[in-house]
Amino acid sequence: MLLALIALGACKQTKKTEITDQSEEPIEPLEKWTYLFDGTSLEGWRAYNGETLPPGWTIKDSTLTFDTELGLEQDYKGGKDIIYGAAEYDNFELYLEWKLPEGGNSGIFYHVKEGYGGPPEVSPEYQLIDDENYAKIHDLTSYNSQFGAEHPAELQDWQKTGADYAMHVADESQKILNPVGEWNSSKIVFTPEKVEHWLNGKKLLEFQPWSEEWNKKKNSGKWDNTPDYGKYKKGYIGLQDHSSPIWFKNIKIKELTSKN
Repeated sequence: MLLALIALGACKQTKKTEITDQSEEPIEPLEKWTYLFDGTSLEGWRAYNGETLPPGWTIKDSTLTFDTELGLEQDYKGGKDIIYGAAEYDNFELYLEWKLPEGGNSGIFYHVKEGYGGPPEVSPEYQLIDDENYAKIHDLTSYNSQFGAEHPAELQDWQKTGADYAMHVADESQKILNPVGEWNSSKIVFTPEKVEHWLNGKKLLEFQPWSEEWNKKKNSGKWDNTPDYGKYKKGYIGLQDHSSPIWFKNIKIKELTSKN
């Protein structure tokens, strides 16, 4: 009887907890996480600067998918980046899983504010891209030349998966990027003291937002003529359409408390 009671107690405890994102992570109570997408509903998601989802964004096989064929509808004039518009977040841990096709490109935005031409004008971006094949399929020479790239035809370090796009590069020695068509997991941890980007259980970078070093980077590169880039301390979570198919699942967020 004692063994049976112990087993029953263990069973109940298991139902109350889950692994947060990686097998080596500690078990967290379920109630700390909020699912932004659980595979069943698109409630809360809409176009950036819009009221409904743009054509192309749909649920397929329990994944949040951008279907390029559906997105070719000609009567839609707005942008196709989307935001979770039901809540804004300041300090958080965001986790999601994603996969891309060959030559694919997308991104994860945070602290998004509306009223601009698009999220990149204002929001930091966790870059998602096919590191191996993107430059073989797309001509980057003209775009990268404007930033003084030594080899403009190549994908730059600040453009690769896991980078804080055009700001902080990922540590390639820690990167485990699964081949195109396979699922990857990403995590962003944001507080005013420290920002972290994770990929498949490995931390790729860390920086302090709004620090002297951060401002120097912001004012000497791609964002020097974008005065509102990164200035907001609270905003929406967003996902980027970059004219390629993209798949997301298990999108969840946990609010954190700053030490300040």
